Amino acid sequence: MNEGVEWAAHVCVLLHWLQEGDTSDAGGATPVPVARLAEVYDLPAPYLVKQVQALTRAGITESVPGKHGGVRLARSADRITLMDVVAAIEGPGDAFACTEIRRRGLNEDRPEREFAKPCGIAHAMRGAELAWRRELAATSVLDLAAATPRRVAADVRRHFART
Repeated sequence: MNEGVEWAAHVCVLLHWLQEGDTSDAGGATPVPVARLAEVYDLPAPYLVKQVQALTRAGITESVPGKHGGVRLARSADRITLMDVVAAIEGPGDAFACTEIRRRGLNEDRPEREFAKPCGIAHAMRGAELAWRRELAATSVLDLAAATPRRVAADVRRHFART
């Protein structure tokens, strides 16, 4: 899994904290420029932009154009799962791809019926992936934010209020 997943998950939590503390009456949370989000974690802004664009394509964030534009969560943090974030960055495909190497080499002359069922490796990897996906789908951005000390969210809000 690439580091973009970690970055995107942190951005979602950070946006939640900012939206949770947003007291504006602008009809939605105040958008934040991606460059400002990148500053919080000392990340390269151009690469973070790519991750945020993937989140936007997936409907997790929304982009607001204009002088005071930026990005904000497109839906509430309790309705965004870690699986949503992973799928947005990595794509929806399986993490493990069986290429059926058991049919090659010494086995290539064996009858097709010997390969009717997935091998033990493919079966085990599929089971592990399903468990992993279920766990990610059961964890929301709100859960991630709640697992972080409240002072971290308060520090982030103070930082954005000052600058």
